[in-house]
Amino acid sequence: MKVLILCTGNSCRSQMAHGFLQSFDKSLGVHSAGTKPASQVNPQAVEVMKEAGIDISNHFPKNVGIYLNDTWDYVITVCGGANETCPMFIGKVGKRLHIGFDDPSEAQGSDKFIMGEFRRVRDEIKKQIAEFYVTEILKREIPKCSCNGKC
Repeated sequence: MKVLILCTGNSCRSQMAHGFLQSFDKSLGVHSAGTKPASQVNPQAVEVMKEAGIDISNHFPKNVGIYLNDTWDYVITVCGGANETCPMFIGKVGKRLHIGFDDPSEAQGSDKFIMGEFRRVRDEIKKQIAEFYVTEILKREIPKCSCNGKC
């Protein structure tokens, strides 16, 4: 099963979602990309994911264009703010979903407040991506019973 997670910069939310989904099931083909990829993954995103036991330090932002000719079971957009435009993916997709999150890289204030925003969004991403995994991925993989309701 192949899943593509999209955001504009592919430096924060999509990378965290990618890390969580891959940690739930190593057999999934999980990728992330953006329409305007940043030069690197946001260091605060790397730090808060490390706190959660997931290493995304080897991830790097990629342009969605490299995936346009691939076939995907799911494409998930994770942009969330009213001022953002989620990337439109025109490739071959089984199911498109939007699971939006605030962009913690736009938080302003003290370092403590900013890191708190990264942790809050990280925790929201973990919860929503876990829900996606259980309701979409696991549901598809559970074999259908052939006992005609007698089990």
